[in-house]
Amino acid sequence: WHPNIYENGDVCISILHPPVDDPQSGELPSERWNPTQNVRTILLSVISLLNEPNTFSPANVDASVMYRKWRDSKGKDREYVEIIRKQVLATKAEAERDGVKVPTTLAEYCVRTRAPPPDEGSDLFYDYYYEDDDVEGGDGDCCYDEDDSGNEES
Repeated sequence: WHPNIYENGDVCISILHPPVDDPQSGELPSERWNPTQNVRTILLSVISLLNEPNTFSPANVDASVMYRKWRDSKGKDREYVEIIRKQVLATKAEAERDGVKVPTTLAEYCVRTRAPPPDEGSDLFYDYYYEDDDVEGGDGDCCYDEDDSGNEES
């Protein structure tokens, strides 16, 4: 239940929209997808959106109205909070049925795992992937055809 999440779970965020000029969307082309985006920038944008919903362009209008009422009442209107609380509890119960432990404290979220001990067999992929003569130089010219320059000239 979030202003920028459709009922099917799709996220409505401008950074994922194609970079076309659409004056009716209210988004500038510079706010939309471009090839310089990477996983980090997309995840940061999604996290920011989840934390601070865009109520001007909602995917879920009812959630947007309810969120604004909650925000404008400075938390006194509890309807939005109660829906979120019920969904969190239901999701947590479902996760526990699936054997997933949901962290509930900052310490649980930030648990550091120990690095596994070095495994001498960790390079087995490379041992099988390369032939001995490829690694040690070998013939060297086995992949080249002297008759074809690769530039379509005969």
